Amino acid sequence: MVKNITVFTTNTCAYCGMVKKWLGAKGFTYEEVNLDQNPDRQQEAFEMSGALSVPVTIITKHDDSREVVIGYNLAKLAPAIA
Repeated sequence: MVKNITVFTTNTCAYCGMVKKWLGAKGFTYEEVNLDQNPDRQQEAFEMSGALSVPVTIITKHDDSREVVIGYNLAKLAPAIA
């Protein structure tokens, strides 16, 4: 069961929009952290993902475990929110 979802994005990332659209179509709400507007949170995204790319989607479950999905990767994103 999903507790919350955070999506790290940038203004120019096409895949970020695709992840947000997909989550919305599935009925999920999420917090968007735009790294262009919040550059102070770039380190946070990197520490969680190990990646310098976006989108980075963090799915926190009710047991506080986390799934980290880098990019528009439905093969990982779909089971993570199930």
